[in-house]
Amino acid sequence: MSDKVRYSDEELLEFKELILAKLEKARAEYENLCMSLRNGYDNGTADTSPTFKALEEGASTLGREEAARMAERQLSFINHLNAALNRIENKTYGICRVTGKLIPKERLRAVPHATLSINPETGQKQA
Repeated sequence: MSDKVRYSDEELLEFKELILAKLEKARAEYENLCMSLRNGYDNGTADTSPTFKALEEGASTLGREEAARMAERQLSFINHLNAALNRIENKTYGICRVTGKLIPKERLRAVPHATLSINPETGQKQA
């Protein structure tokens, strides 16, 4: 990469638009997960045999636990996207926190909340 120390305002605007679109989608997905958790307690087995009802309740519990884990991950993703927006406002977005160099645009387009570069030789995050 060149000797640039930060992305230009135009480039930051491009990334901001990308992040805002991902943030809108992530929030909608999070809301859907939360709604499914709130509304998932009626499994409709009131008139079935006790054995079947116990199996259904077990499956329902597993489903709610999975939805809760997915909601937690989605909330974490939202927080990372919000942090990336803060870095854009501070004009520190796209700077690797280990090397201090610019993270390649391709990586930021794929993972807009990235804070680490990828080592081209190993394919692993810089650490």
